[in-house]
Amino acid sequence: MDPIKAHPTVFVDNDRTRVTEWRFAPGAATGWHRHEYDYVVVPLLDGALTLVTEGGKEDTASLKAGVPYYRGAGVEHDVINANDFEYAFIEIEMK
Repeated sequence: MDPIKAHPTVFVDNDRTRVTEWRFAPGAATGWHRHEYDYVVVPLLDGALTLVTEGGKEDTASLKAGVPYYRGAGVEHDVINANDFEYAFIEIEMK
């Protein structure tokens, strides 16, 4: 059975920036991807995400609503909702 996919909604996509809201049902995942740009994530809720990196290594990130974090281009991972409720964040990519 295929995993549940997270749902992206792109609000801004121009030559300098892309802003996407990601919504995850419980257990939903983005699928494996590589970030081509530096980015900032702004959680909309308190919660936890499971990050699966190369070789299947899993880490859990505890996030707080409104507290952003930054990552540089080149990050490769799958992001999975580790909560028993819908989770969402805004991703801001700097092109």
